[in-house]
Parts: sequence; structure tokens; C-alpha cells
Amino acid sequence: YVFTLQQAAATISQQEARYLVDYYYLTQEDRKRASSQVRQMGEEPHAVLLWLADQTTKLENSIKNALGAYSQGSIVGRWAESQVGIGPVISAGLLAHIEMDKAPTVGHIWNFAGLNPGVKWNKGEKRPWNADLKTLCWKIGESFVKTCNNPRSYYGPLYMKRKAIEEQRNVNGEFAEASANKLLAMKISKDTEAYKAYSQGIFPPAHVHAMAKRWVVKLFLSHWHGVAFETAYGRKAPEPYAIAMLGHAHLLTPPGWPME
Repeated sequence: YVFTLQQAAATISQQEARYLVDYYYLTQEDRKRASSQVRQMGEEPHAVLLWLADQTTKLENSIKNALGAYSQGSIVGRWAESQVGIGPVISAGLLAHIEMDKAPTVGHIWNFAGLNPGVKWNKGEKRPWNADLKTLCWKIGESFVKTCNNPRSYYGPLYMKRKAIEEQRNVNGEFAEASANKLLAMKISKDTEAYKAYSQGIFPPAHVHAMAKRWVVKLFLSHWHGVAFETAYGRKAPEPYAIAMLGHAHLLTPPGWPME
């Protein structure tokens, strides 16, 4: 009996899935370089270059299909892919990097993904987060930004709402102390718009944008963790600390869960 690529991919281990996700992004960059080289040719590209561009595209798509099979083999993966902005590669990446026996609360995932701004990485110390997962979460944030006007999107519009809240807080001067601390902690060139904003006691637009993105990514991860926890242990996940203990926000339940 011969397995198809999708059938085989559905049975790979977490470690193998991590490798495959990393290899997908490497292949994607190779495809972009090969395609760019073809476009930049002043005359008809050589057949070998066209072949290379075609082969890298096919390889990228094959890996994506394999990761899709891995993701679809999990209830958590199927739930994640049901959200607008989350595709098979990102979904597979989350499954590959997050080990539920090491994440009793979503706070563990936030820290592991480098989404806790209070955690610092000093020179000579071991990185306190997973760089690949942090990059994956950045991609998730970008996906939600791109889908903010999609009427089927749940997280995209929430990003916009959160950004409006942060912008108003910025105008109200609520970040004045944090802006001053930023100037002290970071070497920011005085001829930049960022320095101008921080020196006036406000965050520059890029900072506000990043805050809103981080908020919506953390919300998505709390939902992902809730689905994964309930799937693994048959009971509701503990509420995030900021919600359960500090009362900062009401708890939003995962959209589309339980799945039909």
C-alpha cells in the first residue's frame, strides 16, 4: 500500500512538522528569488531559469498541501483554519510548536511566543522565547490586519477596534510615562518621526499598530489554547490571568466552537 503525500503528512510528529514548516518558508523565499530573477531578465529567460522557478513553486505548494493534511488531522487545526486569515501553514506551525503538556494556561504560550513585553532578553542570556513561534505570531497579526475589512473575519475587525482604543488612549496622554521610558531605554535617532512622537509623550503610529496587533494575536492564542485544552483534557481551560484575576476584560469565547 503506497501512501500519498497527504496521507503520510497526517502522521508526522511534532518535531517533523516543525522542520516542514521551517522548510516551507525557506522554499517560499527560494521561489520568490527564482521568480524575481525570471522577471528581471532583459530578454526571454533561459529555459533552465523558467524550470527552476516552476519547480520551486511546485515544491512550495506540495509542502503547503502536506502541512494542510497535518493540520486537518487535528480538531484544533481544523478550528484554526476555519478562522479567516489562518491558513494551513500557520495552523500547522502552531500545532508543531505548542506542546499542551507545557502550556497549562495561555500565558505560557504568550511567553513562549515572545508576546509578553515585560520579558527582556539581555546580552549573554538565553533567548526567553521561541524565535520561530514569535515569527509565526507576527505573520498571524499581519494576516488579521489584511482581513480587517473582510465581512467573514472575526479577528480582523477586532484588530481595528482595538487600534481605535489604543489611538484614543495615546491622544489622551496615557502613554506619556511609557514614551519617556522608551527614549531612555532605546537608542532612537533624533531625526526620526518615532523620536519626535516619544519626546512629545505619545507613541508613534507604528507602535500603536504593533500594540493592537499583539492584542488580537494574544486573543486568538487564548482561543486556540481554549480549544486545544478542551480537546486534550475534556474540560474548559483556565481563564487568562488578566481576565480571571485582574478583571481587565470580559472573556470572549472562541468563535465557531464547538465545531459542528
